Amino acid sequence: MTKYSQAEQTTGQGGLQLLRIQTPWSVAEIYLQGATVTHFQKNGEVPLLFLSAMSRFEKDAPIRGGIPVIFPWFGKPEDKPNQHGFVRARVWEVAGTKTNADGSLEARFKLPSCVELPSIGVDYVVTVGVTLTAELIVTNGSASEFVYENCLHTYFTIGDINQTSVAGLQGVEYLDAVDKFARKMEQGDAIRFKGETDRVYLNTPHTTEIRDASLRRVIRVEKDNSVSTVVWNPWSEKAKRMLDYGDQEYLRMVCVESGNVRAEAIKLLPGGVATLKVKLSSLALL
Repeated sequence: MTKYSQAEQTTGQGGLQLLRIQTPWSVAEIYLQGATVTHFQKNGEVPLLFLSAMSRFEKDAPIRGGIPVIFPWFGKPEDKPNQHGFVRARVWEVAGTKTNADGSLEARFKLPSCVELPSIGVDYVVTVGVTLTAELIVTNGSASEFVYENCLHTYFTIGDINQTSVAGLQGVEYLDAVDKFARKMEQGDAIRFKGETDRVYLNTPHTTEIRDASLRRVIRVEKDNSVSTVVWNPWSEKAKRMLDYGDQEYLRMVCVESGNVRAEAIKLLPGGVATLKVKLSSLALL
């Protein structure tokens, strides 16, 4: 175990560049492709984040797992060329690292200027310590309002989806993508998984918890400036149709995503700055 926090840029899978961070409490890896956090693991624990063994580590391809950055749109609108925006497949720049007073290490990434958004600045700050914090910062340098969606599409490692539930969303309205985006109300005290699940929970700025009876772990998802919570598991049939995802991997992962999507998109005035921040932590399930 290191006594001090440190960061090293190195080569990862597929020859892609990554930043490896080690602290006295944890280790993390962030690929420059998409600024994707693919790994976070506290000492003595199972990794917090799930990464598909089938993920493509190829230029211009998104990484399947970890925390893909979804921006500037979510899903696949009819007038957009691809799923979930384009920044998750772009190579970001490391803008700097620093050690904080509490011993955690902060790494800042910057999206290079792009023709799609020439006047929009996008920065991403990942802080690794006892917890993992990710903050997406968007600056509108244009002369007009900028409307966009954002989401930190977080894949979590679990022991068994059949012994996992997501708590904190009872009484919340959601859009059910499996049922043509029908608007429904969450009735149960927790979400339990019996099949494909793809839901956008509305007006949810509050904390949610993933309760994993198999690994005896609770994962807390705390967030700032996010009112949408997406809960996703592809289940067996859809998993078989996904080329960069193993047929049985749905059993060992669940996505609880924090963002602002669909009708809850961000409207950023000229000169404005908007942030989306997520803090992930874990504790024993009692």
